[in-house]
Amino acid sequence: MAIFKKPILRSLTSKTREMPTGLWTKCPSCSEVIHNFALEENFQVCPKCDHHFNLGSRERITSLVDPDSFEEHDASMSSVDPLGFKGVTTYADRLRSYKQKTGLVDAVTTGSAKINGHSVGLGVMDFNFLAATMGSVVGEKITRIIEFSTKQKMPVILVCASGGARMYEGMLSLMQMAKTSGALALHAQARLPYITILTNPTTAGVMASYASLGDIIIAEPKAMIGFAGPRVIRETTHQTLPADFQTAEFLEKHGLVDLIVERSKMRSTLGDILGYLGSK
Repeated sequence: MAIFKKPILRSLTSKTREMPTGLWTKCPSCSEVIHNFALEENFQVCPKCDHHFNLGSRERITSLVDPDSFEEHDASMSSVDPLGFKGVTTYADRLRSYKQKTGLVDAVTTGSAKINGHSVGLGVMDFNFLAATMGSVVGEKITRIIEFSTKQKMPVILVCASGGARMYEGMLSLMQMAKTSGALALHAQARLPYITILTNPTTAGVMASYASLGDIIIAEPKAMIGFAGPRVIRETTHQTLPADFQTAEFLEKHGLVDLIVERSKMRSTLGDILGYLGSK
């Protein structure tokens, strides 16, 4: 007769613990699994391989400017559907969807701020809103902050990220390239500094206009920067492209980019540059 009873082994399947969703992010560069809190503390940069994740415009502004110094301009300016664009999803429906999803009105936030005590006009593009495509509102808001800064004799800093022109607005979108460039020409005539920060990705019409016109052009590490995509260029030129083609590092080596600056050092670097330029 057995002294001890045989233990009953119950199935563990019903007690399988599930990993909570929304707490971790896998780095696309090194495959490290990172807690989202750690990412936020590190400005959305992978602590292992230094991969720079997408950073929203609000978070970007907070990381760059002096506390409570940002005053937004044209906050309610919103895109319309001038061409009556038709498709599986209309342009009006897409705008409504992205406004709800991001809490933004359009793909750029502009205003005046201070960086290390220096007054600046600031524009920050947000790739989360329709891939930060440049439509009439993006061009108009950027033009207005440039013109405001010219009148106030302030430097302009534009943080760029874009998939290009907004096809839903056709030629009206392409017109923004000339309009923003014209405003920058007047800003340059007033002998005022203009600094651009190129983030991943900065391409097409934005890169072919105000993104590449900075007196000083800064880029984040490994950012994709260019006009057309590598595949289009390869098929057009029938040339073998370098492995690092259209990266910030390639463009710094060939003279287009002046500085590559990590996100955590961007604010102090801008403060130093503004100090050198005597803009306080």
